[in-house]
This record gives sequence, structure tokens and C-alpha cells, in this order.
Amino acid sequence: MLYPKNIEQKLGFDKIRELLSEECVSSLGRSFVDKIRFSDKFDQIKKMIDQTAEFRLIIQLESSFPNQNYLDVTASLKRAALEGAFLDEEQFFDIKLSLTTIQQIIHFFKNKEDGRYPRLKELMQTAIPEYNTSGWADLIAEIGGVIDERGIVKDNASRELYEIRRKLAVEQQNVKRTLERIYRTARNSGWIGEEMTLTVRNGRLVLPLLAEHKRKLSGFVHDESSTGQIAFVEPGEVLEANNEIRDLEIRERREVIRILEQLTARLRPHIPALEKSYFFLGLMDFIRAKARIAQKIDATNPLLVEDTVVDWQNAKHPVLYLAHQKQGKSVIPLKVNLTAENRILIVSGPNAGGKSVMLKTIGLIQYMAQCGLLVPVAPDSKVGVFKNLFIDIGDEQSIENDLSTYSSHLTNMRHFLANTDSRSLFLIDEFGTGTEPNLGGAIAESILEQLVKNRAFGVVNTHYTNLKVFADKNEGLINGAMKFDAEHLEPLYELETGQPGSSFALEVAQKIGLPSGIIQNAKRKLGKNQVNFEKLLKELEIEKKVFSQQNADLQKETRELKSKIEQYNGLKDFLESEKKRLVNDAKDQAKNILKEANKKIESTIREIKEGKADKELTKLLREDLVDFEKKELVVEKPKLINKEPIIKKESGEIKVGDLVRIKGQTTLGTVGALKGKDAEIIIGELKSNVKLVRLEKVSKKEFKEVLKEAAKENLKGFNINERMSQFSFNLDIRGKRGEEALGLVDNLMDDAILLGYPQLRIVHGKGDGILRNLIRNHLKLYSQIKSVADEHADRGGQGVTLIEMK
Repeated sequence: MLYPKNIEQKLGFDKIRELLSEECVSSLGRSFVDKIRFSDKFDQIKKMIDQTAEFRLIIQLESSFPNQNYLDVTASLKRAALEGAFLDEEQFFDIKLSLTTIQQIIHFFKNKEDGRYPRLKELMQTAIPEYNTSGWADLIAEIGGVIDERGIVKDNASRELYEIRRKLAVEQQNVKRTLERIYRTARNSGWIGEEMTLTVRNGRLVLPLLAEHKRKLSGFVHDESSTGQIAFVEPGEVLEANNEIRDLEIRERREVIRILEQLTARLRPHIPALEKSYFFLGLMDFIRAKARIAQKIDATNPLLVEDTVVDWQNAKHPVLYLAHQKQGKSVIPLKVNLTAENRILIVSGPNAGGKSVMLKTIGLIQYMAQCGLLVPVAPDSKVGVFKNLFIDIGDEQSIENDLSTYSSHLTNMRHFLANTDSRSLFLIDEFGTGTEPNLGGAIAESILEQLVKNRAFGVVNTHYTNLKVFADKNEGLINGAMKFDAEHLEPLYELETGQPGSSFALEVAQKIGLPSGIIQNAKRKLGKNQVNFEKLLKELEIEKKVFSQQNADLQKETRELKSKIEQYNGLKDFLESEKKRLVNDAKDQAKNILKEANKKIESTIREIKEGKADKELTKLLREDLVDFEKKELVVEKPKLINKEPIIKKESGEIKVGDLVRIKGQTTLGTVGALKGKDAEIIIGELKSNVKLVRLEKVSKKEFKEVLKEAAKENLKGFNINERMSQFSFNLDIRGKRGEEALGLVDNLMDDAILLGYPQLRIVHGKGDGILRNLIRNHLKLYSQIKSVADEHADRGGQGVTLIEMK
């Protein structure tokens, strides 16, 4: 059940119908737009939404789907169904063109045997009975054998027609030659004016003679010009020939009619099946229009559930989205969640804060979904199915029915109370307004209490404090508010659930410039409790904004701290392992030294014994042993990884462009500018001002030599075959932080450039697109890249980036 009768106009669905009609290319499709109806049948809604989603995929991926000649020939088919009637050449030509389009659609789906587009394929199999054979190919060929590409019956459609047209062409050519001869004679005689040529009157070729000379040429006067200065004369020489032509034209028309009657008779048995096929053609036009609108409003195919639930992320009003898009503005999306535990949302907040637009957005999206349209919400949203949709939006006062604004609201409430149940969704704007506030608030609270007992789902906009308190104290309801910048008194148009909002009436009045005395008097009249309540809401709004910012800063600092800790732990592990390696190397070296020393000592003792303690020999052996001891005690220092190069300072005055370093440090920078006794130092992307006396100049030439030597040292031991065997063109960075991901991408690019790999693949996932945008912006820095694009939809789509190298 829908209420009121003009619910579509109230919600703005009439605008959606207009947009759909504009996207249809034929009256066949537009006829389906007029038939759109709200449905509570889950299977039917699911089928219509899936069909639209499949067609949107066709628009995105396929280029071979036919998009022209969606012609409405239903009137011609009705005429052909009558015995004795026949279709003319133009009607058959339109049937031929539109049947060709239907045939192309049949071929399109026949070639998709991979399970894609199952809903649309099922629709075609139901609508076109000849689907399993040749479709309409035979009938198209039969019509094509009679009607040519200009929409005219072919000369060879019958032997009789061929002979008639051949004779007709000969006679027309003879008449034309005779008239051209007479024309030249009359022209030379001055009977015909300048720029006058042969023309046709009453279906016969005639000469345009000046009126004063029309009796000088024997023949028949067919007509005169409007001024009477020119007479159109048929010469006597061609009178008989023109009569013959006229007779042949009549015979030709009779033969054409006979051929068309035969073709219509052959078409007549197929009319019931053809009507189904044209129903399918119109449906394709309509579904395509729905898919094109879905693209324009950024609609998706969320999870449709057979339950009463509203769980939407990033919901946008489609008409407002299109309007803002033209102006280059964005729409702030809504997050709406109605469940069995929190069925009714009570929304408060200041005027002009977006409450009414929020309410219409919820109503319009739900209505669109249950009409089988894709809706502008996030794909991971859940859309439920309601049996009843009731709205009370806008002013319904009526002079004819003697209804005031408040009376019309109460009339709507009476209908709501009588008909709502657990499968109903109601939307009420400015609940209880239009009468004395205390009475209106009390009646509104009583109505709300009954709607809760009916277990209905709904969203209510209100300024009444008692309704906010009622929602806070009772189960099944939840407060919400349209966010408002309490410091600057500006609406943020964002829905937030969990707590009520203030109307900020006094603050807005103060900002507008009402006298302070008026505002203070209003506060006194309002009462201390109400003023304190509004003040508390305002302070809570400000505190929430401050704490939200502090929380965001804290999360950022936590992420940075975590990153530093990981770096520290990594460095610590490296130093520990390096320390162990150095100690083990030293131990091994000491063992070798001791072993060699023992051998040398043993050898020396043996030679002394063998030389029988010869003094001179003993002295030489002792000196040799001392030399060996000094040599072995010189332990080789292990090479440190990434050792800082030693670069000597250079004398001379420091100038712009010189290479410098701060005294006592090793980091090098370039002088960007001199400012008195200070210098601007550029280190990478950082700039810093340093006193000149703290700087010392470094030789650029020596620095380049050191870099060359360092590069040679780094290249030692590089194994190209090992690097190639370990290289993978596919990089998965899902779940990585930004800095970590960029580092992995740089490593991939370095290896790809070195190895000459032609194509790379980076898997980053879809999500909100933050990591994808970060990676793609970073890839723009590489001149070696030819192109960057999304992967095919079947292999990851926007969640994967393909890189084509030059």
C-alpha cells in the first residue's frame, strides 16, 4: 500500500520517470516507463534489479550490442493482421530494420555461452519463440528479397514488375530527349526565360514558356505560375508518349500492391510471435535506459534481502546528485540504519539543516529499489522490502476539503495508525507542527507510542524536546541529528545517529542580528530547563567535534609511533645479527692465528733441534718468529655496510650552488640562497636556514668521484641471472601502509626497468580507492611507463593496476 496518492510527486519519482523516458530511444521503451509500479514481491524486484545490473555491465564492457533501429511497428502488425489489408513499402522497411536489430540481440546473447547475463538471456528465451532455431533470419531474408535498402520494392520482385519498369524507363528517356530538343529550340527562339528548366506538372514533364509565347508551341497547358507570367506546356509531340508513361505507372503501382499483398500474407501467420519479439525489443530499450540512468547517478546493485531492513552507506539523492554534478558540487552522503532493535529514527536539528532532503532521499531510494531500479548507495549496503510505504511530507492544506495544515497532518496520522504494521515504512516531516506546541508535542508523542506498538519502521523529523526524550527512554527508537557546526553556526548536512540535535534557534537568531534584549527575553520566557537543555546539546556538539579531531590526531600519532617502533625493532635485530657475525668472524680469525702460530713455533723448535742449537741459525729463526707474530696480530677490520664516504672540505668563500655540510656532520646539502650571515640549505626536499660560520664547503669533484667508487662497490657481486629468476611481475600490496606499499612498488619498478620486463601487475584492492590513487600518482614519476590502466573486470577491475612499459 502506498500513501498518499501523489507519493511519486512528493518523493520526486516523477523526475526519475522523466529521466528514464529521455534515455529511451523508442516509444516501445517509453511505454514501459509509464508502466513502472512499486512492488513488494521480492523475486520480481530481484529479477528486475539483476537485469538492470547486467545491462549496465554490457554498457561498460561490450561494444557489439545494437543501439539503433528500436522502431515501434506494433501499429503495422495490427494492420497486417486484418484480412485483405497490406503494408506499404515504408512499413515493411521499418519491420526489416527493427527485426534486424532483434536478430543482432539474439546473436549477441547466443555468443555469450560463459554464463554471463543470465537474467537477460532468460528474458530473451521467454520472449522470442524462434530463439532455438534461426530467430527471424528467414523472415528478414524474405522481406529483403522484396524491399531494397532505400525502402522501395525491388525491380526483380516479380518478372511482370521488371518488364513494366524496363519499358517505363525507355519511354521516360525518349520523352526526356524529345523535350530537351524542343526546349533548346524554344530557348533559342526566346520563348523560355533565363534559368528555366524542364519541370513536372500533374505527373508529366512540361516546358516553362513565357506566357506571351504559349500559343506558339502546340500542346496542352497544364498550369500557370502564381504571377501568370509563365505557362507550363506539354508539347503535342510527347502527349501520346506521356500517356503511355502514365499507363505504365498505373500498371507498376498495381503490381507493387500485388507483391506487397503477397508479402503481407506471408507475414500474417508470424504476427503473434512478432508481437512478443517487439515486446522484448521495447523491454531491452527500457532496461538499457535504467542502466544508463544508473551510470549517471552512480547507482549500484546492493544486497537485496527478503526482510524489513534499511542498512545503507553513502546514500545520495539521485536528482540532487545530478543537479550538483552540473554545478561541480558534491553531495554529502547519508548513513541510515533501521533494524528490528531500532526501528524508528527521530531526527532533530536546526531549520535548513537538511532534514527534509534526508527524508526524501530515504523515501525515493526505497521507492526506486522496489520499482526494480539500481540505487545510489554503497555496494555493501542492504536494501530490504516493505509492503507499505507511507509519507507525510509537505503542506497538504485544502480549501476544497476545508483542511488546515495541522488537520491534513492529523488525517495522515489517522491513516498511518490504522494501516501500519511490521512490514510498513513511514516518513514524517515536522511531526506535530501546525498547532499549539505543548498540545502538538503531546499528541505527536501519543501517536509515536502507537506506531512503536505497531512495530512499524520509520523516520521522523521534529523539533519537539519531548519526542527526543521519548526516543531516548523507550526501546525500538533511536535519536539522530543533522550535524551542525556549533562554533560557526553552519549546517553540515550529515546525518548522525545516537544522540538528539539542538534547533539552535537562539544562536541562529543572534547570528542574524536580532537585538540581544529580544534574545534574553526569549530565554526567560522559554524557561531555565529548556535553555539548559539546548545549551547542553550545543556544548556536546562542540565537545564532540573537538574530541573527534583529537582522536584523529591521536590515531595518526599512534600509527607513526607504531611505524617508528617497527623500524627500531628492525634496526635492533639487524645490529644484533651483525654483532654476532663480527664476533664469530673474530673468533674464527683468532683460531686461525693461534693455529698458524702453533705450527710456526713447532717448526722453529724442530729446526733448532735439527741445527743442534747453532747460535746464528737460532737467532735468524727467532727474528723470523717475531716477524710472523707482528704480521698475524694485525687483524683485518670487517667492512661496514653503507659506510659513509670521507670527503675533504674545500677552502674558499661559500656561494649559491656550492655543496656544503654542517661542521661535525656528514649530511650534504646545496646552498639555495644567501641571506646576510645565514644561508638557505637544500637537503633533498627539505630547506633549512643555517649560520654561515657553522658551514664548511665541500669539493663537488671529489664528491662525484666518491659516488662513482661507491657505485662500483655496490655493483660487486650482482648476479643478473639470480635476480631474473627471483623476479615476479605481480605485486600484492593489499593491507600495506602507504609508505611500505610505495617502497615495494619502487623495488618492483627498479627490477622491471633493469630486466626489461614489458608488463607489470599491482594488486591493491578496491576499498575507498585511497591506496589505488596513491600508487597511480606515484607511478607518474616514472618516464619508463607507457600506460597505466584498470585490469579487466573479470580479473579484478579497479582493484588491480596494469602497467605497460615502454
